[in-house]
Amino acid sequence: MQWKYITDLAQIGDIQKETGFSLIFKHSTRCSVSMMAKRRFEMDWEAIPEDTSLYFLDLISYRAISAQIAETFQVHHESPQILLIKDGECVLDASHSDISAEEVAEVINN
Repeated sequence: MQWKYITDLAQIGDIQKETGFSLIFKHSTRCSVSMMAKRRFEMDWEAIPEDTSLYFLDLISYRAISAQIAETFQVHHESPQILLIKDGECVLDASHSDISAEEVAEVINN
């Protein structure tokens, strides 16, 4: 699996229009907790169905996009944070040590 990098505000609207599941990982490049959460997530992401789009946001470089994600999907901003989107709605969000590829896979498969 590979990350699709979010670098433009328009991508948020595109993600919202996708059918099925998409995941957004909001990552702080300045935070060791975020680095650890990302590493742990990537070690286990093979549990997630391959047809799930995985998006990555460097929220230090793209703060405005991070704010738009929080507003669009009606979640409180956290870092690190994952948002699982299904048909334009956030069905799971988690941050810090609660970030789990296994939990994402469980939600998608149920």
